[in-house]
Amino acid sequence: MVDLQKDVWAVADTLRGVYARNKAGDVILPMTILRRLECVMAPRRAQVAEIIAMQPNETLRVKMIKSATGGVKFYNTTKHTLASVYNSGDDMADNLLEYVRGFSKDIDVFTNFNLPQHIDRMKKGGILATIVRQFRDLDLSPKAVPNSRMGELFEHLIYMDFESSNAESGDHYTPRDAINLLVDLLFAEDDNALSGDAIRSIYDPTVGTGGMLSVAEEHLHRMNPDAELVLYGQELRPESYALCRSDMLAKGQNPQNIALGNTLTNDQFTDETFNYILSNPPYGVDWKNEAENVEKEHKKGFSGRFGAGLPPTSDGALLFVQHAIAKMNPADSQNGGARAGIVLNGSPLFSGVAGSGSSDIRGWLLENDLIEAIVALPNDMFYNTGIATYLWIFDNTKRPQREGKVQLIDATPLGSKMRKSLGSKRIQIDEAARERVLQQYTDMESSDTSKIFDNLDFAYWQITVERPLRLNFETTPERVALVAEHNTLGKIDGLIGALNSFNGGQYLNREDFLKDLGKQFGSRGVSLTSLQRKALWQTLGERDENADICRVQSGKNKGTPEPDVGLRDTEIIPFGWGDHPKTHNAKDATIESYFNSEVQPYVEDAWVDYAKTKVGYEFPFTRHFYKYVPPRTLAEIDADLNHSLQAILGLLKEVEA
Repeated sequence: MVDLQKDVWAVADTLRGVYARNKAGDVILPMTILRRLECVMAPRRAQVAEIIAMQPNETLRVKMIKSATGGVKFYNTTKHTLASVYNSGDDMADNLLEYVRGFSKDIDVFTNFNLPQHIDRMKKGGILATIVRQFRDLDLSPKAVPNSRMGELFEHLIYMDFESSNAESGDHYTPRDAINLLVDLLFAEDDNALSGDAIRSIYDPTVGTGGMLSVAEEHLHRMNPDAELVLYGQELRPESYALCRSDMLAKGQNPQNIALGNTLTNDQFTDETFNYILSNPPYGVDWKNEAENVEKEHKKGFSGRFGAGLPPTSDGALLFVQHAIAKMNPADSQNGGARAGIVLNGSPLFSGVAGSGSSDIRGWLLENDLIEAIVALPNDMFYNTGIATYLWIFDNTKRPQREGKVQLIDATPLGSKMRKSLGSKRIQIDEAARERVLQQYTDMESSDTSKIFDNLDFAYWQITVERPLRLNFETTPERVALVAEHNTLGKIDGLIGALNSFNGGQYLNREDFLKDLGKQFGSRGVSLTSLQRKALWQTLGERDENADICRVQSGKNKGTPEPDVGLRDTEIIPFGWGDHPKTHNAKDATIESYFNSEVQPYVEDAWVDYAKTKVGYEFPFTRHFYKYVPPRTLAEIDADLNHSLQAILGLLKEVEA
């Protein structure tokens, strides 16, 4: 495969001069697909030509060709091959264009790659013949290059293309080692897939070039050669969509199952659900442009896909998670529910405070017992990023021993360094590491790298702790100057003069101050609205622990302490704190006990504003696997310093010499 990868990408040298280096993929990718399709068709080309000649109906023609060829669902109505095109001399460009346009209607790959325009460009640049010859001589037959190796070739070409153009290749495909581990975990709990003529459907809403679907299909066939996996996917980028469709065609899958469009705003499989869902949605990509449609669907509640909540528009990862859950076969369906595996960065684990959209989505997943496991991968696993990544496994029909549980697995120590880096990818998960992770998952036992939690271990209450507002008041020149600078108060006629002539001294009670000040204003003809009055005492007041508590003057809370916003604090109380029941019903008792034990002894005048209490959910993954590393001893530090000092002295002696 290494030689084949080099041979194919070597075409970039021929393109140089006519195409910039970062545009080589515009030709190499579609021409590779063309040659692959040609090699797949080659053994039955004559037989297919007879069917085309005798059957004009497109639907019946495809069925007959599929039956005659053992699964191939595409054809070409011309007699051209790259060899015949190369031998056609001055008609080469016209014949190649005719050849490309002669494929059955399912082959829209060349249109998405704008290959007809590139044919004309290569002709004008004088390189068309060389390009055709180079691809003519490549053996991309299924016998020489099986589907799995063809997938690896596509992966390499796409990586080379996006690396040369400095694009984010990670948006388009996922490393095979990460996919292998994800697929291992996805199929681990499906015993039915291992027996008989099982038929399973799998869907990738961010399918890219189809790498995840290909690995999943290969994996299932290794588990059960008689099983059938029907592949579905949707992709936003036309080039990736074209590659994926071509791969589906080459392996006998229905290309109509691969759709083009934005998954968040235009679900192409609205009424369909699947046995499995796989996805590696883009990291940290905003959804501002899709916000109107997404928010509209969110308002439908759970009759739409986004009923659990909306994450910030800066990161749409949890929208893709909700979409994946919506596409799972229902638990009570004939097919017996579904499983999903999604690759995410660290943000969905903890971003968003209690009551935020992100927290609410996590809560919905936990409260509905949908999360089965989360696996932390080593850093530097992906081509375009070195950040931490995680595999989330979802199941809506958990086995009894997993019900109400979430397993966290730390696979970060299991990565091994690659001999040669690929972009940001420097680490891989080899087969031995995958087996170890899978064994930990299967055993479902606690260890240094595997921990089992109840769903509500990740839930907490966020309480608001208030302290009373205590202010002193005085009309000193400095404080009156602040009033004069105020946007509203400074414009009130007579106010500054009335304040300057008020000689009441310092007040420790707000009500007494406002009462006396009101008399001063009355005598000076100054009138204030309630909002202006509030702005005035806020400007003239200074925090003073020795002052009287300011109390609410009206309404149902009249006479109660007024909170000091500047001293307001929040506390996080995990469900089950202090051996209280790990339930929502234990909220008041748990909060009261926590407050009496952890807050009141240190801040006697504090209280909890229960109206502001919120439930939050997060996965503090790193905290659960943190290992304390003791600091170095003083002797070790002294030895290092002494070593550095001797080295410096040695350098100074050399300079002096």
